[in-house]
Amino acid sequence: INAEYMGFWLTEEGTDSVAMATSVRDLSSEAPEPSIPPLSVVPFTSSQPLSPEQVSQYHRDGFLRIGDMFSAVELSALTSWTTQLQNWPETPHKFMKYFEDSLLQPGTRILSRIELFAEYHAGLRRVCTEVLSSKVRELYGEDVVLFKEKINFKLPGGGDFKPHQDAQAGWDMFGTLHVTVLISIDEATMENGCLELAAGRHKEGLLGPMWAPLPDEVVSTFQWQAAPTRPGDVVIFDSFVPHKSGVNPTNNARRVLYVTYGFAREGDHRLAYYAEKRKNLPPDCERLPGVSYQYKV
Repeated sequence: INAEYMGFWLTEEGTDSVAMATSVRDLSSEAPEPSIPPLSVVPFTSSQPLSPEQVSQYHRDGFLRIGDMFSAVELSALTSWTTQLQNWPETPHKFMKYFEDSLLQPGTRILSRIELFAEYHAGLRRVCTEVLSSKVRELYGEDVVLFKEKINFKLPGGGDFKPHQDAQAGWDMFGTLHVTVLISIDEATMENGCLELAAGRHKEGLLGPMWAPLPDEVVSTFQWQAAPTRPGDVVIFDSFVPHKSGVNPTNNARRVLYVTYGFAREGDHRLAYYAEKRKNLPPDCERLPGVSYQYKV
């Protein structure tokens, strides 16, 4: 079966995985690279359970950093898979690739991010539906469903992300709270635009209008905490945590995988979310001539 959109649901009670609703074409095996470990030898079993202190810290601050979550083999696979997706050709009505103007080479468009790829890559599908969802279950003690997945590439010359809360992007249409798990593929530093977060402010709810960066008068009250990460580090944060990241003027990419979950009790809204996004902000290869499209938050 070759499908553009397929839903996700949780497997039988007692398991930690979020499974694909049906099998779809897997593009990850169409152009194998010798450096990519076979999926069968990538265990994804090295992660330790979260401690009570880590759970408490997450709920206090709204985010949690976990270092060295992956083995060398697992990290090698994640890096290779990210490069695979980076090299996939733009394909209308499938995965969604977005580009931006380079800050280092004016007039040049560079890859900004890719979304909706779990259907087309067995390895990353496993990461999204099994490996990371278990951490969110540990934090909240309930089942979750995959809401969205993306890789922000932030290549040399990549732009910034203004201070915002993910909830400002209309996510309230799809649930009351969402939780994102970030995996750092490359080293992320202040120099190349690592994530910065405002601890504790998630408890205040929505701090600005929908579909716009947070107002300056609100941002001025934040105490930002930088979250530099090494390859394989993880940061988990909820959709009300204010966060931002700077530009990347360096010669090194700052690729980050973001996987976002909703609660199973609130339903599976992934298909509806991506249908809405494709309509309002289609990937570059699907855009109509003469139509202006604007990324907001």
